[in-house]
Amino acid sequence: MYKAPVSDMTFALEALQHVAPQLMETMPDQEMRDVILNEAAKLAGDVLAPLNHQADKAGGAQHFEDGSVKTPEGFAAAYQQLSDGGWTSMEGSETYGGQALSLALSSCVNEMWQASNMAFSLCHLLTQGLISALQHSASEAQKNLFLPPMIEGRWTGTMNLTEPQAGTDLAAIKTKAVKQGDHYLISGQKIYITYGEHDMAENIIHLVLARTPDAPAGHKGISVFIVPKFLVNEDGSLGEQNDVTCVSIEKKLGIKGSPTAVLQYGDKGGAIGYLVGEENQGLAIMFGMMNHARFNVGLQGLAMCDRALQQAISYAVTRVQGTPLGTDAGSPIIHHPDVTRLIGQMKAESEAMRALMLYGAALLDKAEEGDAAIQQRADFMIPIIKGWLTEQSLIMTSHNVQIHGGMGFIEETGAAQHYRDARILPIYEGTTAIQSNDLVFRKTLRDDGAEITSLLAEIRADIAHISADNAILADLATELEVACQATEGAVAFLLSQQNQPRIAAAAGVPYLMMLGTLTGGWMLLRQGTYAVSALAKPDADTAFLENKLASLSLFTALSLPQVAAFAKTISKAGTAIHHLSLDQLTA
Repeated sequence: MYKAPVSDMTFALEALQHVAPQLMETMPDQEMRDVILNEAAKLAGDVLAPLNHQADKAGGAQHFEDGSVKTPEGFAAAYQQLSDGGWTSMEGSETYGGQALSLALSSCVNEMWQASNMAFSLCHLLTQGLISALQHSASEAQKNLFLPPMIEGRWTGTMNLTEPQAGTDLAAIKTKAVKQGDHYLISGQKIYITYGEHDMAENIIHLVLARTPDAPAGHKGISVFIVPKFLVNEDGSLGEQNDVTCVSIEKKLGIKGSPTAVLQYGDKGGAIGYLVGEENQGLAIMFGMMNHARFNVGLQGLAMCDRALQQAISYAVTRVQGTPLGTDAGSPIIHHPDVTRLIGQMKAESEAMRALMLYGAALLDKAEEGDAAIQQRADFMIPIIKGWLTEQSLIMTSHNVQIHGGMGFIEETGAAQHYRDARILPIYEGTTAIQSNDLVFRKTLRDDGAEITSLLAEIRADIAHISADNAILADLATELEVACQATEGAVAFLLSQQNQPRIAAAAGVPYLMMLGTLTGGWMLLRQGTYAVSALAKPDADTAFLENKLASLSLFTALSLPQVAAFAKTISKAGTAIHHLSLDQLTA
């Protein structure tokens, strides 16, 4: 079963408040924070987690000939509990009935949802993304009509981008939008629409990318439309069903409980849609919500890592197999040195990932105030958070299977489900390769390395301060400086390849993973300064705080050395691939 890591979350929030108070000004007071986290933990553990494995075993949602979809047993009632408890309103603007909680706090709640039952919680996450998009880009009339019911939890939302011939390449979309009076008629097919049809809410609001007849070719000709499942009257009541049908749901490797729909628009003349913003501005609007969406997928990666860690520990402290070196017969497998290593690395990296996720959330919170420098740093960190955390989820869920041994390969334990569920995370909302291209070309080469140079300077400022004032952390700070030097060399190499884009692109994923590991270590070192200061207090939880320092030591020993390895790969991989004949791969 799942137990939300409330103490770890609280520590991470307090540590970030300690080292970067300017980023945490929108956090509620401690009492409110604790109430929110503890109540969310109960819902995650008692309601959502028990539904997770049973939905996977049952095969997920069911699709019927009339286009309706029935979600797994218990999902609809659980969503009603989220709505009744006000959880669907966390991030919404107060103007439309939301709580306007800081992303740093709501992200902790969302981590609980995703870790306890990712297939179920995708619906909530997508609806929050749509709420964010409409708050930023819709007209006031559209906001007043569509936002309150979604914030209340009565309606849910989707994003409709992908088509059979247009995945990553959105320029290839063919869905049509023909103007008719004050609305448009939408026709075409969209695929991979998570919760595109379900029985958990009374209406579903689709945000659909489409082209008008005279739109320019390519990316410049894309518009975005609100297309409700049921038409909405001026008073907010529901009218007749729109011309949108779920023709099937996909059979998937993982997250089976979530219905991934194929939606057909316009079989009866055209689905009524309402333009958001102006014609041909759709891609700009969608990319405006991409930071939010990609951040949340990174959060899902963290959630799967924590779920795998909890399950691995639970199994390793009870399973007896062989006699671990240096122990007595009957000792559980956690005493085997390699199992100790795997769990230690999983724990340290999970804590680094949570700290990095919260740093990103705090940046996004602060960026809402219009601070250009903070927005630039947030933009730089998002592909790292999305890419590193999701790639790590594949490694950690695999470690969990490994620790279970043969039992991990058996579906009954649930370890295999987490492994399968995590596999989508480095793919949707932009693959790891797309994140790395963004990081290399838009976030590093375009500004001639200015932002990464600024980031390294900030890390080194922390290292200098810690080295001078904190003997406990000085050695660890020194190791982080070595990692900074390796990173600096890799950045210099990439900057030297500005006229060789294929070489830079081939080095992109190692570059992203290097920066994820580096900044994860930086976040843990920052947390270490808070742990040391907290240990000096008379009421300190000594064991808990020393565990945090142990995680820092483990990360420094087991993970941080990878920075140098990634840096070396960056300087070699692109050139090797550039000179490789594809015949050598395909012959």
